[in-house]
Amino acid sequence: MSDAQLREVIAARGIPATGIRDFFDLADALLADDAVQRALVRLQRGTLAVLAVAVELPSPTLDDIAGRLHELGGTPTTAADVADRARTLHELLLVTLDGDRVTTFDPVTERLRAWPSEGLPGAAELAAQTAPSAFLNASDSDTRFVDRLAAERAFAAVSSIAELVTEVSREPARQLSRGGLGQPDTKRLAQAMSVELEAVAPLVSIAERAELVALERGHWLETPGGDDWLHEGTPKRWASLATAWQAALSTEVRSILAGRPGVSWGDGLRAYATWLYPAGGTWMEERVNAFARDAELIGVTAHQTVGTAGAAVLAGDIDAAVAMMAELLPAEVGQVYLQHDLSIVSPGPLSPAVDARLRSLADIESRELASTYRVTNASVNRALAAGGNAQSILEFLRGISLTGVPQPLEYLIVESASRYGRVRVGPLRTGQAQSYVWSDDPAMLGTIAVDQSLTPLALVSADGRLTSRHPADVVFWALSDAKYPVAAEDGEGEILHLRRHQLARPVVAEPADPAAALVEKLRAGDGGESEAGHAWLARQLDVAIRGKQTVIVSIAMPGGVVVDYLLEPASVGGGRFRARDRRADIERTLPLSSVLSITPAP
Repeated sequence: MSDAQLREVIAARGIPATGIRDFFDLADALLADDAVQRALVRLQRGTLAVLAVAVELPSPTLDDIAGRLHELGGTPTTAADVADRARTLHELLLVTLDGDRVTTFDPVTERLRAWPSEGLPGAAELAAQTAPSAFLNASDSDTRFVDRLAAERAFAAVSSIAELVTEVSREPARQLSRGGLGQPDTKRLAQAMSVELEAVAPLVSIAERAELVALERGHWLETPGGDDWLHEGTPKRWASLATAWQAALSTEVRSILAGRPGVSWGDGLRAYATWLYPAGGTWMEERVNAFARDAELIGVTAHQTVGTAGAAVLAGDIDAAVAMMAELLPAEVGQVYLQHDLSIVSPGPLSPAVDARLRSLADIESRELASTYRVTNASVNRALAAGGNAQSILEFLRGISLTGVPQPLEYLIVESASRYGRVRVGPLRTGQAQSYVWSDDPAMLGTIAVDQSLTPLALVSADGRLTSRHPADVVFWALSDAKYPVAAEDGEGEILHLRRHQLARPVVAEPADPAAALVEKLRAGDGGESEAGHAWLARQLDVAIRGKQTVIVSIAMPGGVVVDYLLEPASVGGGRFRARDRRADIERTLPLSSVLSITPAP
């Protein structure tokens, strides 16, 4: 076999590199009972039927197998189809295909013959049992209902993931060392996303798959792609989720879904998966469940029925899927109602550009089709810290308002802007202190010094200002969250505009290929065909020694004479082996180079 063929079979069979020193160890690992079962679990019914019949018949040809399958199943089976499946088995090293003749390995035969006692199908059942009833086609009225429901779920998923991306950009979520989010972060994200606690992990997984969030140093952060995604329209946002979902489908699930878009799956999907992979068990069930769960979450399906847009996704036509979904999603709006109580109400889903700008100067209170925002001193300070001013904020609000700018709201913005910067935070490199806080209002500075909410900053009075061992940006955002009119400045006293969060950059690391490393190691220790022959003889002798077996060893003597000895091997090494001659009752030491063959004694 070539290196590429070896790598493929080691990877496909899931053979670990641990404990494999040479090709004989690899052969043992491939034929181990659990390794054979793992391989059989991943085979489709038709391929298993070919293997099961090959086990039953003595050294069968492809025509023999096709004929026997016809007898068992009652339907014609071509030799070409049998040949394709036999080649698959040959490539997986479960059988040997020599011309048109199939030979199975003893451990594979033993494993398959044990199946009926384990509740798994034998050859007759594999060949004769027909597929479950075809999936039901949805009626036109059902399809319209499914499309509407799928659009609702697509909108909900996009909205929830948008809140997820926004929330982790504000405050990263910590990943536990054992996996999964901690309970406090899960609750925080669930509240921000307006979902149940158990929905958080699947939605984080969907967002990660679409590269909107990523793990960095044990925390979930927004990615540059996530930042760009937030500025896309809802149909394009959904397209990113659907494309990533479709690209992540496993080969096994793809084979089940091939040619079956636009139908009602229901329990039929699982029944068909069980039929197609009769030994799949929990392995197949987990894949189907994960696929079906995410399909429901993002609106590819609704009530386990494929929508029109979902069918296009399954067919790989994402552009058509987006066009269909765009017709079903609620229209985006670009204007809002500004209220005297400092709230902002949108009459529908806001366009991403307006929503992003509003979030920079207001806190979101509820997220539905009509979202509600609220302007506060702290939120205006946040907008000012990002580089805004009273004039630019008011101009933006006038441009999107259907009701003008109420006087209380205008007063709050102007007053917050006039107070902005009364407290300054800057970097400091003196001793252990990393930052300072100062204000021309001593009373304000005194209030900050005794504020219990700021205790973690460990503020210390020094020379008319406060110092902290924490960096300036940490101190700045702590004061901002505490609703102080704080501004950041550099060492020259110039005001800086800070971005609160950092972006994670997904690192696509080249995955380690243990199969390639194993093949390289095996090739390095392989001395070629001659040495491999000696190694094979030594291996047989070693097995006989461990089992205290008697073997017949054929030795090439000078002059071309071949002599058979009945021996009980005792040790092997240095190109020679020592054994007890059972016929002559003497001990012999013989060179491996003279051994022609070793066969078990009858």
